[in-house]
Amino acid sequence: MPRDIPPLAEVRRITEKKRDAWWTVMLVDPVATPLVRWTARHTRATPNQLTWGAFLVGLGSAACFAQGDWRWLLLGAALYHVSFIFDCMDGKLARLTGTGSVFGAWLDFVFDRIRVLVCSVALMGGQYARTDDVLYLWLALAVASLDSLRYIDSLEIFKIRHGMRKQIKARMRAARKAENQAELAFMEDLLRENPEADLETDRDTVAPLEPVAPLETTAADTAPLEGTAAQRSRPAVVDLHQEFRRRFPWWVRCRNFLLRHRIRAHLISGIEFQMGVFIIGPAVDAVVATTVVSGALLLVFELAIIYKLLLSTRDFTRTINSFEKAEPLRATTSVSS
Repeated sequence: MPRDIPPLAEVRRITEKKRDAWWTVMLVDPVATPLVRWTARHTRATPNQLTWGAFLVGLGSAACFAQGDWRWLLLGAALYHVSFIFDCMDGKLARLTGTGSVFGAWLDFVFDRIRVLVCSVALMGGQYARTDDVLYLWLALAVASLDSLRYIDSLEIFKIRHGMRKQIKARMRAARKAENQAELAFMEDLLRENPEADLETDRDTVAPLEPVAPLETTAADTAPLEGTAAQRSRPAVVDLHQEFRRRFPWWVRCRNFLLRHRIRAHLISGIEFQMGVFIIGPAVDAVVATTVVSGALLLVFELAIIYKLLLSTRDFTRTINSFEKAEPLRATTSVSS
């Protein structure tokens, strides 16, 4: 008997991420989400079973790649896409049915990395056997290395950003507790929740919040700690991407345009890199060209993220310094009163 599962529109709301890779949004979700609803209604499949299914189909893709012939490459590309659809379905099923687990997340991540490694060796090994061109062996090493670099870099950047936010929250909490003021918010969170916002012309679409730590540190930096009771009731905004937006003012509009379509601004991530190497390249029989182009684009976007992180650390330092400058002034004000 079919389980009671909500309509497709509600399933989309529950299972689809607010922002995702453009390949997923455009080429995977339209298929994966209805399949997840059907799977949840008519089967007892678990997210881990879908993870195993994605992994096994991925191994089938690698077996096709190893044959070297274009017809096998085309079949391998199709299987890789099917494998990725299953890979997206496991998380959606977990969110829809509430059956996710920590071990399932670990299994999904590990199987993804193994699939990329095995497919890299199979694809490039098959082409090497067909052509005796040693370039394919180097490409296999490059694909595996770039995939690892992307996910290691992503994890480290997440840890750094989390650490910066944690420190700022602790300082703000201590500063505002004495003033009986509201907690803070982060500009990046507000923009993510309000993709229609235009910082240049309509600040109210973000939120009527007080800014913290402007680019030039002055006595005004302490303003968020002072003010009327109404002002103190509003949370302050910490903007850790202020300098990046100042240097690239067009960025917010481009980012918000993409977010309105659920597409994240990191246009060439590990997902698009994999699809270029394992789907587009084999499908058009241009493995070398698509691998080189995909790898170069991945590196460009990774360097852009690292540069953005560098500017963000400068905003973080200015924010911390603003608290340190505000403390003596607040103490002086308390004594004089």
